[in-house]
Amino acid sequence: MKKIVMITGLMATLFLVSCNSKKEEKEEVTNFTVTNPIRIDTSYTKQYVSQIKSIRNIELRAQEKGFLQNIYVDEGQYVKAGQILFRIMPKMYEAELLKAQAEEKSAEIELQNAKTLADKNIISKNEQAVALANVQAAKAEVALAKLHLSFTEIRAPFDGTIDRIPLKLGSLIEEGDLLTSLSDNSQMFAYFNVSEPEYIQYQTDVKDRAENKVGLILANGESFQYKGNVEVIESEFDNETGNIAFRARFPNSAKLLRNGETGQVQMIVPLRNAIVIPQKSTYEIQDKKYVFIVDKNNKVSSKEITITGEIPDLYVVSSGITENDKILLEGVQKVKEDDKIKFAYVAPQNVINNLRLKAE
Repeated sequence: MKKIVMITGLMATLFLVSCNSKKEEKEEVTNFTVTNPIRIDTSYTKQYVSQIKSIRNIELRAQEKGFLQNIYVDEGQYVKAGQILFRIMPKMYEAELLKAQAEEKSAEIELQNAKTLADKNIISKNEQAVALANVQAAKAEVALAKLHLSFTEIRAPFDGTIDRIPLKLGSLIEEGDLLTSLSDNSQMFAYFNVSEPEYIQYQTDVKDRAENKVGLILANGESFQYKGNVEVIESEFDNETGNIAFRARFPNSAKLLRNGETGQVQMIVPLRNAIVIPQKSTYEIQDKKYVFIVDKNNKVSSKEITITGEIPDLYVVSSGITENDKILLEGVQKVKEDDKIKFAYVAPQNVINNLRLKAE
């Protein structure tokens, strides 16, 4: 009998302990932290996909036809302005020059004879003038022949790097054939597209912006060591995309950047009266962001929000909630729609300050 009483008492004790444990667990689950979104003046860094271009990049094409006689450079080689790169067989153009020079000499002799005869009134002054015109025409032919001959030597118009050379020695070249490309990579342009609202904001926030410096993230995810300057905005918006192109200039003394690279320009965007919330108060479903709003009956309901910017530990929200809404800060993964919760309220400024302390 005593054993039965002891077993009964033990079971009752275990039951009470179990109930208390479940009660404590339930109380623990149903205690949450709630705050409000807050309006502040701030700024955030936005990234834009960019195309990187040399400040000068040109195609070098043949201006005369003939056989490619010499290639003086290699692909990827750095060359100086005026350096000879290619030579097209010049024999025909040298012969044309010699012929033009001979005709010039003959015309000059005829002019001298005409002048002598005109001085003696043997021929008229008009005949002397014709002889002079013949000399001038011959000189023009010489200049033209020299120009054609000079075209057989292709020289670098500026300092730069040689691109691929598609033709080989001995190739028959037609006028206009591509010989190579030349890139001046001493400085680089990064082109990126900005939406119309962001463009308007950029232009109206000149005072807040203080400077027009931008950063550059390379294809491997690393930051480029130098900052660039936004110096050009195109004159028109693209009707199809609603964007306008910006151009930033970056120094490139180490020649790390090359024409045709891609990257992401990082631009600081100032914001006035922006609604911000802690990132940890959100959750994501199918690339959409949500928060839990707590109503006057302490029930939670999910609300989709639109994120326009990201600051360390914070999101900038453009729609979905206001600063008067109470949002769930802690325990987002522990509740479901229409749950009734117990919570402790924390002022949003205190939440932000605490996040900053943790970040430091």
